[in-house]
Amino acid sequence: MNRIKESVILALGIVLLGWLVKCGINDFANKDRHVTVKGLAEREVPADKVTWSISTKETGNDLPTLYERINVQTGKIRSFLVTNGLDADEITVNAPTVTDLEAREWGDNQKSFRYIVTAAITVATGKVDLVNKAIFRQGELLKQGVAIEGSYPLYDYASFQQMKPEMMEEAIKNAQKTAEQFAEASDSKLGKIQTAGQGQFEIDDRDENTPHIKKLRVVTTITYQLND
Repeated sequence: MNRIKESVILALGIVLLGWLVKCGINDFANKDRHVTVKGLAEREVPADKVTWSISTKETGNDLPTLYERINVQTGKIRSFLVTNGLDADEITVNAPTVTDLEAREWGDNQKSFRYIVTAAITVATGKVDLVNKAIFRQGELLKQGVAIEGSYPLYDYASFQQMKPEMMEEAIKNAQKTAEQFAEASDSKLGKIQTAGQGQFEIDDRDENTPHIKKLRVVTTITYQLND
């Protein structure tokens, strides 16, 4: 009788051991099965911040006269900006810079003038539409005798931080959809997330002709476990 009990217990132990081994093998196999996918979310948004730098210059041989002339020019530019709806506290007039051609050790010193005085006016504002309109109207400055040396607007999307959570959520959902399609195609079930990147965030111009339209892009990389 004792031998029968011992045999039954031994048999049950062997069955239990086999089941545990099978589960362990399946679990080990499942751990080695995974799929890594990327999720993408994109938006096109208008820029909500612009920094516009306008520079002008005067040339001559008498510095005091050049300073007076450059101040008149910057005053006209400042008035032009205010007339076009920009606030005075959004406009910065930078100190003029002087280039003395006779002080150079290189280049052509045979010019009819000695000094180049350059001044830059910078606008930093969220009034992107007003700046765009002013850019198209800057020809009015030429009519006032203001020679524009350079006009460089730089656009940005400062509200990107507020959109990050929403776009990240969308990128993760898109990654999950791709992983589910892969699991279905491979006769598997999608398991838990094994690893996930924080996401790569990019802000670019939509194209070179419309720098005031920004393209936002979020890419996340996620690795899912695959189960039988």
